[in-house]
Parts: sequence; C-alpha cells; structure tokens
Amino acid sequence: CSTGIPFDGGLRCLCWKILLNYLPLEKALWSSLLKKQRDLYSQFLKEMIIQPGIAKANLGVSREDVTLEDHPLNPNPDSRWNTYFKDNEVLLQIDKDVRRLYPDMAFFQRPTDYPCLLILDPQNEFETLRKRVEQTTLKSQTVARNRSGVTNVRSSSPLKTTPNSLSEYEVLPNGCEAHWEVVERILFIYAKLNPGIAYVQGMNEIVGPLYYTFATDPNSEWKEHAEADTFFCFTNLMAEIRDNFIKSLDDSQCGITYKMEKVYSTLKEKDVELYLKLQEQNIKPQFFAFRWLTLLLSQEFLLPDVIRIWDSLFADDKRFDFLLLVCCAMLTLIRDQLLEGDFTLNMRLLQDYPISDVHLILKKAKELQDSK
Repeated sequence: CSTGIPFDGGLRCLCWKILLNYLPLEKALWSSLLKKQRDLYSQFLKEMIIQPGIAKANLGVSREDVTLEDHPLNPNPDSRWNTYFKDNEVLLQIDKDVRRLYPDMAFFQRPTDYPCLLILDPQNEFETLRKRVEQTTLKSQTVARNRSGVTNVRSSSPLKTTPNSLSEYEVLPNGCEAHWEVVERILFIYAKLNPGIAYVQGMNEIVGPLYYTFATDPNSEWKEHAEADTFFCFTNLMAEIRDNFIKSLDDSQCGITYKMEKVYSTLKEKDVELYLKLQEQNIKPQFFAFRWLTLLLSQEFLLPDVIRIWDSLFADDKRFDFLLLVCCAMLTLIRDQLLEGDFTLNMRLLQDYPISDVHLILKKAKELQDSK
C-alpha cells in the first residue's frame, strides 16, 4: 500500500478499511462485522437525526406539540429544545464547511446514487439536516431588529437570500441528496457522539477524501454503504489525530504545537543549513505546518494526490512520524528557493506549496526515513 494502491476493483477502499482498523485481518469475520456496524449506524441516524425531526406520519398531525412538557425557553439542560438549539449551532458550522468541500470538483454537489432512505422516504416526512439549516437560517434572517429596538419581520424567501447562502447551490429534487449532505450527516453524528470535541473546522477536510474514496468504489455493494463505512473509518482516524483539534492540548506532548516543533527538530537533523535559514527569518512552523499536520496535507494538493499520500500514510505503522518526514521532504525539495528567498517570498512558497508531484515528495520522505 505504501507504494500506492491501484484504483482497480475497489482495492483502495478495502485496504484503507483494513489499515484504519475498521476491518479485521481475518476475512471470514468481515461480513458479520460490516452488518453489525452498518446496523449500528442506522441506529445513530434514528436516534440523532430522525428523533428531533419528529415524524409527522406518526400522529397524523403536522408536528407533535413537544411544548406540553417542554418548551423552547426551558432553561433545564436536559430540555430537548436546549439540546436542539445547541445542536443547530454545530450544524450551521458544519453546513458552511461541507458546502465548500473541493469547490473545483463537481462530485460533492452531485446527487448520490444511494440517498439515505431512512430519512428521505416520502412516507416519513422527517426533517432532514438541510431543512433544519434552511429553517434556522431563514428565522435568523427574517427577524431583524432596527436600532431603536423595534423588531422588523422581513419577508424573506430562500430564493432571495444573498449569494453565498442557501441559493448558492441548486436544490436537488425531492428524494435526492447531494454527496455533501451525506458528509454533513457523518460529521453531525460524530459531533453528537463526541461532545468533548464536537465539531472543529477542518474535520470536513479529513472526512472528504475518505468519503470520496468509498463513494466511488466500483463495487456497488460496498458503495451503497459508503456513508456508514466512512463514519467508522473517520472515527478511527480521528481517535489518532483528535488531539490536534483540541485547543486545550495545544502545548501538551500530544498537542499540535509539540508536533509542529518536531517538524523543525527533524529538519535540523536532516538539513541544518535550511533549518537555520528559516530560524533566522523567524518563519515559525505555526505559519504553515499547522495546516499541513492537522489536515494531513489535504489542503496542499489536488484530491487524487492527497489520496495517494494517504496510501503511504495509512500504510505506515508510525503514520504520524511518517507525516513529519513528508513535511520535511516538502521543505528540503524547495531548499534552494528557500535559501535564496526573503521572508515574504518564503512565506508565499510555504503557504502555497509549489511542487505538485507527490511521488517525488514521497520518494524523498522514504529516503529521509531510511537515512535514520
């Protein structure tokens, strides 16, 4: 896998599932484990997305009146409304980020071949996450206070909202959902199940390549379950890198600051001249390595190249030590330009990395690894 997994026959999807500890090494256990995990994911959907949306069909009414025992202003932390509003804050942030996933590719805007029937079944009329976002956004736009404190209720339809908002993307017909909506659901459920970290901007960039890889699997049987499989692989990957996203751990030994410093200490071992030059120009690793490390380089290269880097990354036992070496390789490959450049020029090079040949970078990283 570390030399690049061929795309044919869904081999990459299978290898990633094994490398990310979703599938056991024993093939005989696969089908029972997959069934169990996919059923569990359906359970999450029922509890976390369908319950708050309350089925209209259940009672034959347009909406169950939950205010009988609970109401929107109930300050009790156990209040369903309190949870609903808190969730909406997280959901709005996720929504903003997933709509922007890989804007240069049409894939995430396209409808999936396997919309979530549990939620989109016309019999159910559940509130989808997209509807939830639309309602929340519309409400906040409709009620505007003028400066003297008088509340103006403006008539605002979703079609008239400003660009960059809901009308930014064409709405798919009923019963369809775009790939970005699936990613939104994965992140929302992850946030609900992991309240200690919830959702942090950037997680969308980690889940994107995983979901893309599984949702384009040539084997339709696997492709159909891309959502559940992505969720568990993402959860396993996050278990290894979540400390990078937790602000309070930044300066601890498992936090991101420590890892960024490690990029420089590794560089010092491998190329002391370049290390001293960056030090002299006061170019701190925070200026570029923060994004490289937290997002596993997913922002630095085109998606197919990111996927190729991840083959090598996932295949390495000490995958995050290898990531440090990839970062060092990226620095040493542009050493001549960095040694000649001034602060401004070098910052531009590091924040918009000039080499697009990831095979060259991985080859260099391997050399650095072997020279230990």
